[in-house]
Amino acid sequence: MNLLVVMILKGVGNMILHKQFMITYFSTKDGKTITRKATWTEGCKYFTSKVGNHMMTYFDMDAQGYRTAKSSWTVRYL
Repeated sequence: MNLLVVMILKGVGNMILHKQFMITYFSTKDGKTITRKATWTEGCKYFTSKVGNHMMTYFDMDAQGYRTAKSSWTVRYL
């Protein structure tokens, strides 16, 4: 398991409701690294997919919708 993911999953309680942050992760769908301006809302969550991937659903501020990062990601508060 990726060490970064383990550290983030242990920090679930550390996400601050409605505080903006930048999230960066590799998108397998697009084949590139994605950085988005996001916020943590009541609809956001951490979970494990049926095939065992670690996932994080966040609210994308620019697209005004929910997105999901898979496997590993970094978060930087603004």
